[in-house]
Amino acid sequence: MTDPMELIDHFKLMLTMRHFEEACLDGVPTREIHGELHTGIGQEAISAAMAGILLKDDALVSTHRNHLHAIAKGVSLKPLLAEIFERETGLCKGRGGHMHPFDPATNFSATGIVGSAIPVALGYSYAYFLESSNNIAVGVAGDGAVNTGAFHESMNIAGAWKLPLVIVVENNQYAISVKTDSVSATSSIAERASAYACWGKSVDGTDVSKVIPLFEEAVDHARSGKGPAILEATCYRFRGHYEGDHDSYRPNEEKATAIKDEDPILITREQLIATGTVTANDLDEMEDESKIFMTALLTEVREDPMPDPADVGKYLFL
Repeated sequence: MTDPMELIDHFKLMLTMRHFEEACLDGVPTREIHGELHTGIGQEAISAAMAGILLKDDALVSTHRNHLHAIAKGVSLKPLLAEIFERETGLCKGRGGHMHPFDPATNFSATGIVGSAIPVALGYSYAYFLESSNNIAVGVAGDGAVNTGAFHESMNIAGAWKLPLVIVVENNQYAISVKTDSVSATSSIAERASAYACWGKSVDGTDVSKVIPLFEEAVDHARSGKGPAILEATCYRFRGHYEGDHDSYRPNEEKATAIKDEDPILITREQLIATGTVTANDLDEMEDESKIFMTALLTEVREDPMPDPADVGKYLFL
């Protein structure tokens, strides 16, 4: 069991993540956010477990569903939200948007192409290997991405050269609309690790207290020169693949049950109350404070300027 005080910190972080995503949802119907917005609502425990374990110069390369990973890596909330809302004050001055935030200060980046975070993270890990650095690279993948050629090729070379690479697979059971177990030859993704001579384990990704020790173990494995690691964290995304997705491929009963029984925030809330360290009222106050903070942040971001159309040619490689 995670220390109660540490669990409180992770509970607060998950609240920040949930309310950050809800703030992003506010920008879809107003058309302040363009394209297919992907949120990680329901998957907060996996990202929260990474916080505080990675070093500043460790690289974290994420996917199209990247906001929570950025928060876990320490990316400042204001420029991250401003980037998603396409403001000039954003990480990439509003040019990257919600799929391609990039923050050199924390070594965080993301790419919207399925599976492409893995070879980018591989590149980071190879550079660290050549430099004899103590740093590692973390690549995030969904359950659909592990069936791509890029995943296989990257893991093969990482295993052959014992590169300091950790892959976190967020297995939310659906590759867009395709049920994972209908297209996977193995019962778990973690068991594929032996084919690449790497560490591999599965964990309940809805329980942050279970994810923390296994993510630490994966990181320690890679950082100590033993080669790559694959951590599969099972979870359930509460919303469609993207905002606007009809989401008719998942039974309503399945979704309702998952929201009731697999919410990382509710699970952690129950664990904290059971310890006697805090009361339900204490946790309610934390949630209210988080909502107030995020509402104020969203208001501030909306007052920021949009990029000047005259600068459309700036920051391009021609």
